[in-house]
Order: sequence, then C-alpha cells, then structure tokens
Amino acid sequence: MEPTRSNPLGTAPIGRLLPKFAIPSVIAFLVTSLYNIVDQIFIGQGVGYLGNAATTVAFPFVTASTAIALLMGIGTAANFNLNLGAGRRDTARQVAGTGLTVLAVLGVCLGLAAYFLRAPLLTFFAATPDVFPYAMTYTGIIAFGLPMVTFTTGASNMIRADGSPAYSMFCTLSGAVLNTILDPIFIFPLDMGVDGGALATVLGQALSLALALGYLLRTKIRTVPLTRADLRPKARLLKDIFSLGMAPFFNQIAMLLVQVVLNNTLTYYGAQSQYGSDIPLACVGVISKVNILVLGFTIGISQGCQPIFSFNYGAGKYSRVREAYRKAIIVATLICCVAFLCFQLFPRQIAGIFDSSGSQLYFQFSERYFRIFMLMTFVNAVQPITSNFFTSIGKAKKGILISLTRQVLFLIPLILLFPLLWGIDGVMYAGPIADTAALLVAGLLTWREMRRMPAQDKLQAV
Repeated sequence: MEPTRSNPLGTAPIGRLLPKFAIPSVIAFLVTSLYNIVDQIFIGQGVGYLGNAATTVAFPFVTASTAIALLMGIGTAANFNLNLGAGRRDTARQVAGTGLTVLAVLGVCLGLAAYFLRAPLLTFFAATPDVFPYAMTYTGIIAFGLPMVTFTTGASNMIRADGSPAYSMFCTLSGAVLNTILDPIFIFPLDMGVDGGALATVLGQALSLALALGYLLRTKIRTVPLTRADLRPKARLLKDIFSLGMAPFFNQIAMLLVQVVLNNTLTYYGAQSQYGSDIPLACVGVISKVNILVLGFTIGISQGCQPIFSFNYGAGKYSRVREAYRKAIIVATLICCVAFLCFQLFPRQIAGIFDSSGSQLYFQFSERYFRIFMLMTFVNAVQPITSNFFTSIGKAKKGILISLTRQVLFLIPLILLFPLLWGIDGVMYAGPIADTAALLVAGLLTWREMRRMPAQDKLQAV
C-alpha cells in the first residue's frame, strides 16, 4: 500500500489537484475542438456558407474519431489508475500497453473507412447537391489525419493518467497552433479553399502525433515503464477497458446520431421554410461547433478529474472522491453560466465570426437557434461530469446510461416529433427540454450513489 499512500493523487489537496489535472485537460480538449472551429471560420470567410455546410456534413467523421479515442483513452486511463490505486502495478502496465496498441489499430481502420466510403456516408449525413463537392474534397483530405488525431486524443488520456497533464496538453496545443497558422495561408494567399483548411488540419495533427509518440517512446509510461511484451493486446484486459470506456464512447456515438438526424431534419423542413435547406445546415454546424467549445470546458474538467476519481476510489478514500465531484460541478457550472449569457446576448455577433457576409435569413435563423436550442446551457455541465464520474469509479453501466439520456433517449425522439407540430422551429424547442430531462436523471443517480458510498474512508476504518 505504500505507493497508494505516497502518490499525490491520494494525498495532495483536491483544490490543488483539480486545476493541475483539469486545466491541461480543458486546454487539450478545447484545442481539439479548435481544429474544426478554425477551419469553419476561415472556410466560412474564404468560401462562404456552402463551405461551412461542407464541414458540418463531414463532422460526424470527427465525432467517430473522438468516440474511438475516448473509448480506448478513458477506458485505459481509468483502469490504469484504478489498478495503480489498488497497488496492482503489473496489471496497470499491461492495461496501458493493450490500450495503446488497440487504439492505433482502430484509428487506422477509421481513416480507411472515411476515405473509401465517404461518398455514400456524406449523402447519409445530409449533404445537399450544392454542398456535396466541397464535402467530398474536405473529407478526402482529413481522412488521412483521422488515425493521427484518434491516437493522439486517446494517448493524451494515458499521458495524463501517468501524471503528465501539462505534456498531454502540449501535444494537442502545438498541433492546433500550427493549424491556425497554416489555415489562413492555405485558404487566402494560396487560394486552396476547403482543400487548404483540410490540409492545415492534417499537418497540425501530424505534429501532435509526433509529440505524443515522443513521450511514449521516451518514457514508456514513467509510473510503471512498459515493455514490448506489454504492447501485445490481452483479451481479458480489453474487456475491462471497453467496459469503462463505453460511457464516453456511447456519448460521442449519440452525438454522431444527433448530428445525422439533425442534419437530415433541418434540410427537410428547411426546404419547406423561408430559410431553404442550406442555411439551416450551415447555421447548425456553426452553433454545434461553438457548443462543443463550451462542452470542451466541462468534458475537459471531467477528464481531468478521472485520475483523481479512479485512484481515490480504488484506494478507498471516498471523502476525496466526493470533494472532487462537488468542486468539479461548481466550477463547470459557472463556466456554463457565462456561455449561456453569451448565447442569449450576442448570438448575431457569434454567428458573424464564421460568415460576416451571410444573408439576413442566415443571421435570423442563427439568433433563434442560439436563444431557443441553447436555452439550458447553464446546466449542461452535470451530465458529462456525472457520466465520467461513474465510469471512473468502475460503474460503467450507470455512466453509459447517463451518457445516452440527453441525445438518444430524449433529444433524437423530440427532434423527430416536434417538427411535425411546429415545423423547423420544433427542432429548436427539442434542445432545452432534452437538457432538463437529462439533468434530472443525472442528479437522481448521483444522489443515490453518494448515499451508497461508504461514509468512512477505508484507511480511517482500519
């Protein structure tokens, strides 16, 4: 038990640990989101709303990449820290090796599927005839970067769990900085359009991958150094990784389903409205990216808490688990309240960042969508943090349930039902109702879990 007693995750004050792990995680997740946001801004300014619509219909590929990265990254990191907290160092080492190898294989498979199947998939994702050529070009290039960003995002969780949150952040940040520098160069002076935005993204992802591999090859996981034998996947450990990674994975898959249903619903009902089919598709892409930027804070905080939750729960230090959860919810909710005020007060200005030359109908739809669909933004921190909390303490089924509540159980049915009653406005009303229902489910399950968790720490009981 000596490693458990001396590890800072089990001894340092929560108020010091939380920013140490959460801030780099937040920055890393925000930077990952910025890849797509920066592309959307420069493509929107250089190509117009059809270019923005192209990135919208291509975005499910990025969501699938994030889903795989979190499945393996969170699942591996949570199992790694749980075993480390319980003193099982050999198992922790084998978990890390298995997770990293399978992560690389799945990333390559996704890239191949995106490249060779992009035509039928983009049609399924609701690409209109005007948008389709842009989307084909954009997706054909970013397909080469999908294996790289998948591995980097997943491996960053492992690097963070190894006690190096700052380096984990640096890996992602460096690639995003390069992408931001190259985007305007490729799109404007070189006049490469959507090709330039996609190429800048891939080059940035390549840099991030090189840095992540550099850490893994240099340190071989410094907490419990890996051997070559550890990199051979082990089925029994893979099952454990999947079980704890399923909650964030299903959450991303649910987001992908929402994107597909939303795109198709908006194009169908948009064609029957004054907006047409392309304006709602472009607007919802912009607003979704902005929302993902906000979610970057909450998801980043939840991922930063994962080593703290897992290690202390594995070590039986339940009071520290409660304290970390409470402080994470408070901080993330304050951030969401700021986002809520921005969405309600400045929707036109936010939409204008992505396409300042948009029509009056473009801005009219954007303003309504921001103010109605995003009405409950101030409570949106609870679901991702609570889902990751249950996953981190080894209760994957509850984590999966919470991850599916908003998107699958509530939002998708409402998106399909409400437009039958109110047309395209029905899509907007579905958002705040789904958010409220998901909040109630997450709150109830958390309250019950906190009551069940032993009131006394194991070490105190002994």
